[in-house]
Amino acid sequence: MVSKNTKYLKGARLIDGHGGAPVQDAAVVIEDDKIKSVGTAASLPATPDMQVIDAGNYSILPGLIDTHVHIAAFNPATFKNYRVSIFEVSPELQSYYTLFHAQLCFEMGFTTLRDLGRMTTRGQNTAAMVALRDAINNGVLTGPRLVVCGRASISNGHLDLTLPRAAYRDYMTDLVADGPWELRKLARQQLRHGVDCIKTAASGGGGTDKEEPDVRNMTQEELDAVVDESHAFHKHTAVHCFTSESHRMAVRAKVDTIEHIVFTDDDTIKMIRDAGIPVVPTLSHRTDHAIEVRRQHGTPEFILTKMKKIQPYTFESFQKMHQAGITLAMGTDLGVDPHMGENAGELEIYVKLGMTPLEAITTATKTAAEAIKLGRHIGTIEPGKLADIIVVDGDPSKDITVLQKKDNIKLVMKDGTAFVDKISKDKKYVIHSEQKQWKIVD
Repeated sequence: MVSKNTKYLKGARLIDGHGGAPVQDAAVVIEDDKIKSVGTAASLPATPDMQVIDAGNYSILPGLIDTHVHIAAFNPATFKNYRVSIFEVSPELQSYYTLFHAQLCFEMGFTTLRDLGRMTTRGQNTAAMVALRDAINNGVLTGPRLVVCGRASISNGHLDLTLPRAAYRDYMTDLVADGPWELRKLARQQLRHGVDCIKTAASGGGGTDKEEPDVRNMTQEELDAVVDESHAFHKHTAVHCFTSESHRMAVRAKVDTIEHIVFTDDDTIKMIRDAGIPVVPTLSHRTDHAIEVRRQHGTPEFILTKMKKIQPYTFESFQKMHQAGITLAMGTDLGVDPHMGENAGELEIYVKLGMTPLEAITTATKTAAEAIKLGRHIGTIEPGKLADIIVVDGDPSKDITVLQKKDNIKLVMKDGTAFVDKISKDKKYVIHSEQKQWKIVD
């Protein structure tokens, strides 16, 4: 018996997320919120009681996943100067812009985002992010599926220093902690808010004032404590790493994902590969485009110089990791730069550095879903999984750049419901204004 809510989606080709060649003349049957069957139009014909969505010559793909974003950051699509915004924007207004940033990504085919948290002048904004996630899940608001991270990091470490020194106040007790047991307590506080994962840092980074990447951010004992605490509550961990030593610390701690590719060496690459830990590259954040956006957005020259200095190491290390067979899960580090909604530009960088387009797509579908512990539910188009599906004008298996053009994103479906639909007679959009129509806050 066919459900009253059964859809039949057909298109020129299907890229299922597993990395294989596209299925031509494809058909997908969606029942309620899940995929029921997949095949070709010939092997899987529509029945009269199905709602047919004819995608014509378009491509069908799994909903895209960005495993490393900061949607609560003050982005140049909405704020002219992020450093001023840190001091002047209220938490309430920031929450609305956070939703807006998520929707900008959603309209571009990113049905799932893992948000890696944010430090604010009032402490971490974890409770607000959890509330936004739950409001979207409950159908109160429209947006992508959110995986929310809280932070457990040390004083004067990289995550602490993402908040300008002038904004720091001693009373913000949920920002940082020191020593294994205090870090365990901070992780537990974040878990109490209802987060899906815990993020920490094992090295310095690129986007902070007067801090070099090779600054150690934790002792091994402290990192072990954070990871153990997260795992004890059946949550996963993400660790910011810029150096070989921090990578080795992360492997020893048995983290779930290693964030960023910057400096590395052959022994460390082998160690990561053998451990099977996914690495999230975040190359969009290292491009000349991102650096220029930062410049226009009020970033100090020290940070810009540091970002340009590490750029070649980042791209070279990515190629080494890819060639070594390390699992790579797509993540951009979108926040202050480049622009919200430009997530798919990350995949073009991967292709330029040696991946095939199909390999790149897999990093943003199957591999990304598995990295954030959602592989049983999303990431590929196959029976039993949630119907997170996008339809794209063009063939991204041949030209990965088609995913970057908003006009090309014809359908965005999450849990079997179309939120963006430019195919049907009755069009649907999440955002009803173009970029030039909203005011960028000064």
